[in-house]
Amino acid sequence: MLKLSRNGIGAAGAAGLAEALKSNPTLTVLDLSYNGIVDAGEAGLAEALKSNTTLTVLKLSSGGIGDAGAAGLAEALKSNTTLTLLKLSRNGIGDAGAAGLAEALKSNTTLTVLDLSGNGIGDAGAAGLAEVLESNTTLTVLDLSYNRIVGAGVEAGLAEALKVAHNSF
Repeated sequence: MLKLSRNGIGAAGAAGLAEALKSNPTLTVLDLSYNGIVDAGEAGLAEALKSNTTLTVLKLSSGGIGDAGAAGLAEALKSNTTLTLLKLSRNGIGDAGAAGLAEALKSNTTLTVLDLSGNGIGDAGAAGLAEVLESNTTLTVLDLSYNRIVGAGVEAGLAEALKVAHNSF
């Protein structure tokens, strides 16, 4: 485990760590929360996730990651086969980022926990995530607390997804 939260690593530091992750054979947990990673730093991490075969937990809370960063992570999740927990709480992810993550969850078979709490996800993003819950059999925890989900239709969609979901929500 490598815990580097609250160190001011920033985008450049994240890029350096990403290079090391591409070939690291042992690290399973990486916590870069509260480091101002932003989308630029996250891009390198997303690229590293495509080839890394050991990392199971990645925490990027309060890192300034927005929709572009979420999209990069979503692309990585389509091919990553080891990540089981992705924590993206308290960033700037909105509906577009949530939609990208929802698309990735259609094919990802390893992620069991996705924390998107405290972002800017609204009704459209929540609806996209609700739709994928009907077919994704791996995800067991989806945290959407403290977002901007207000529509009764979205709540109904989430409730309906839970009725047919094959997981243990």
